[in-house]
Amino acid sequence: MILARLFFEFFKVGLFSVGGGLATIPFLQHIGTSTGWFTVADLANMIAVSESTPGPMGVNMASYVGFTIAGPVGCIIATLGLITPSVFIILIIAQFLQKFRHSWGVESVFYGLRPASTALITAALVTVAQLALFSPLSWKSIILAVAVFVCLRIKPLKKFHPAVFIGLSAIIGIVFSF
Repeated sequence: MILARLFFEFFKVGLFSVGGGLATIPFLQHIGTSTGWFTVADLANMIAVSESTPGPMGVNMASYVGFTIAGPVGCIIATLGLITPSVFIILIIAQFLQKFRHSWGVESVFYGLRPASTALITAALVTVAQLALFSPLSWKSIILAVAVFVCLRIKPLKKFHPAVFIGLSAIIGIVFSF
């Protein structure tokens, strides 16, 4: 039953989140509160990890939640739930797009999707900003913020590849979690 619910919840996310990974955040927030699978703080961690790992952010988050809830099978089911609507929609659109490519109706639909996508991404921005700005600060957070600020001012560090900083951030996160 949990696998069916995982698939269905992420199917809805995949069906209605237009605009990429950040647009999935309001839907994921709803999943967390309605199912109790993860907290808002867990969501912030998922965003951070999903942004720093290769692959689409929404797929990374679906995989993470699925794995946390039901192991490797849950990971696969949640990911399939997220990508299934897109696959079907793309197949349908590919069949009709050439025929109706310059249709007024098709252009109007795509024009209307822009503000919806912008609104979803703005909602995600507000959620992340609330988490970052209004959650209680710990001494670890303050030390990390000062260290990042200082490192950004050191010119030789700017020559390193971003993967170095992602790796260092992962190590610091592991050390700070103890």
